[in-house]
Amino acid sequence: MGELIPLFPLGTPLFPGIVLPLQIFEPRYRRLMHDLLSHPEADDRRFFGVVAIRQGWEVERVAPAEALYDVGCTARVQAVRPQADGRFRIVTVGGERFRLLDVVVADDPPYLQAEVEWLAEEEAAEEAAGDADGLLTPGAAGATPLCDDDTDDLVAAVARGSLDVLSRGVRDLFSRYVAEVSGLGSGGSAGDEEPTMDAETAVLLDAVSDDPTALSYLVASAAQLTTEDRQALLAESATRRRLTLEARLLRRELTLLQTLGAVPVPLQQFLTPMTVN
Repeated sequence: MGELIPLFPLGTPLFPGIVLPLQIFEPRYRRLMHDLLSHPEADDRRFFGVVAIRQGWEVERVAPAEALYDVGCTARVQAVRPQADGRFRIVTVGGERFRLLDVVVADDPPYLQAEVEWLAEEEAAEEAAGDADGLLTPGAAGATPLCDDDTDDLVAAVARGSLDVLSRGVRDLFSRYVAEVSGLGSGGSAGDEEPTMDAETAVLLDAVSDDPTALSYLVASAAQLTTEDRQALLAESATRRRLTLEARLLRRELTLLQTLGAVPVPLQQFLTPMTVN
């Protein structure tokens, strides 16, 4: 049995450390806000789980566990502004990743709840496994025998160095990608020389320059990728592997931008609510 938490399905995943403002207007989610606000402001239970919708619009009309992706992220409430008409404007920040085990649909509370398992232990194990990917280990052909302490120090040093190189590569690719998108959005062409990145994105990149994990989540949330691509990045527990996947995706997107000369539009913009017709 996992922990039971409130659930808020959205059209796209939320990533740890990413700010998510929301306007709460549906009655069931107004009830969720009242339930969360019943906890003291410093209480760590002021959060809900965000999971991306895999199919459909009204999750309750199909089997919820099948309609939702299985890895999500908590949204921790940072600011709440009640509105005169009963709505809420809130600001949340992505917190911990979790895996969806089951979805609970009930009349009270009226919002979905999810039974989840937290992925902190998996993250630690996958980070270690990701750091070992591609590294030459003692006993392999051409490897020099080392004592255990020397081996640990060497592996750690090489892992840190290669992760820094990978982070710089993704940062450079993302800078080029943002500049291309900005140039096309402002009426330029993909062939314009030296497209520039907007100041806000530059500030965000500087803020995460020394944190590969934060960089990976910033890129995953900011790039105009499909929900499937973003979900694959969220589901990856190892920073190194997440960055490697982002490098491939950014190269693909840059090629499309420069070849087609068009800014991608999220698929959700073309979706309309399902009707009985």
